[in-house]
Amino acid sequence: MRSHRHILAGIIFAATSIALPLQAYASKDLFVIDLPGEPSSLDPHVQWNPDSYNVYRNVFDNLVTRDDEGKIVPQIATSWDYLSDTQIRFKIRDDVTFHDGTKLTAEDVAFSVKRITDPAFASPQLGQFNQITDAVADDPTTMTLTTNGPYPPLFAQLVKLSIVPKAVVEKVGKDAFNLSPVGSGPYKFEKWQRGVEVTLARNESYWGDKGAFPKAVFRAVPDAATRVANLQAGASDLATYLNGDLVAQIQSSGKGKALVGNTERVAYLGMNVTKAPLDKPAVREAIAMAIDKVGIAEGILATGEKPVPEIASPAHMGWVEGIEAPPFDAAKAKEIISSTPGADTPIKLLTSPVYDQRVVQAIQQMLNDAGMKIEIEMTDMPNWLKQMQGGPSVIPAIAFSRWSCGCQDADGILYPLLHSSSGWSSIKNAEIDAALDLARKSLSQDERLAAYKKVHEKVNAKNLIIPLYQASVVYGAAEQVSFTPTPNESIFLNRIEWKD
Repeated sequence: MRSHRHILAGIIFAATSIALPLQAYASKDLFVIDLPGEPSSLDPHVQWNPDSYNVYRNVFDNLVTRDDEGKIVPQIATSWDYLSDTQIRFKIRDDVTFHDGTKLTAEDVAFSVKRITDPAFASPQLGQFNQITDAVADDPTTMTLTTNGPYPPLFAQLVKLSIVPKAVVEKVGKDAFNLSPVGSGPYKFEKWQRGVEVTLARNESYWGDKGAFPKAVFRAVPDAATRVANLQAGASDLATYLNGDLVAQIQSSGKGKALVGNTERVAYLGMNVTKAPLDKPAVREAIAMAIDKVGIAEGILATGEKPVPEIASPAHMGWVEGIEAPPFDAAKAKEIISSTPGADTPIKLLTSPVYDQRVVQAIQQMLNDAGMKIEIEMTDMPNWLKQMQGGPSVIPAIAFSRWSCGCQDADGILYPLLHSSSGWSSIKNAEIDAALDLARKSLSQDERLAAYKKVHEKVNAKNLIIPLYQASVVYGAAEQVSFTPTPNESIFLNRIEWKD
């Protein structure tokens, strides 16, 4: 077999690097973060892609959260008690105010739960929370949550449940709230210059740890090389989603530093199994065999990424040891494609600037070397999301993606991507559905792992999705920045310090 690893090193992604002008502020006063794109939403119940989440997570508090070690800890809920397998009573903080000065109560918490679980609201996050059947404010500081049977991933999902003010949302409506969100978090929304940046101001009345910076700006800078140029010019303080080449550039320049951490995020090649030629099992098998995962992880990325044989990472509860995926075999893949009618039908590979285009181009080259006809289609993240979660009739034939639920439980990745009820899924498999349903209801960890083992094996047997690698998160930071990357890739401004 001929390995692609040496070929991969020669793939070059050409991009124009134009550094943004230096801000006329000291970084202590204004902390500048460069993201690949602007948020698609600032309403926390609408989207949770990284460019949105990284911004709004600082505006809103959640029911519970994870500390930097990954442990689930109280936030708006100070404590909780199980009344039964299906009911939990939460004690709510009584010292929290929203940014408009009104008091946060259990009524706001119950409203937030019911809003995101309302099918009519149509949140893309619904699949994470649809086992919740009710939320009731018992009094101003107590809320009881009810689930449809036992739901072991509940707390892993609740770390993403942001609390919004009922009165404001009901008064202004969904669209206006998205344009001017009101939360209770450590930073207040100030302004959103579309296509350019979002500005947040420190919440001086915050009940918890206050941020070190009076203001923070999240800028949309699609080109990763430009994000590094901004950092090295002193025009930004934190650059997100970099690659190994840019890490080497930062380290060799002596301007700034690289921060790298393993994540729960899994990179994969998504396929719409209802669209030709992906509806042919032989074609999907050839695709699985044509992709050199080790070459991508070690030859291109080289920042600690690890090839995975399943749609989960070792950071997930639900990772199963010993799962086998089709081996890399370029010759066999080519043989299958050449002998399968229609396998060379032209296909567009959907991607977005947030993803490392060196990887996307490598996948294109590998599949074309196998005899397929793959053309890359680039689109912005909002349009990418619209297509990817649009159901079987809309989901593109092939797309590169990296998924993180921010929950470190396999339910948060497997259920939305594989269950037939999800808008993200083109898969209709009763056995997979049944195993996923069992895994999200069983209180036995052994039973859950056995269910996930069955899911992983069935996915690989039919190559319904091609798992690629456990992603690392790579930041560039100013030397004075003290920041610890976490598996769920959260950027909490009030956990970042500036050390002169």
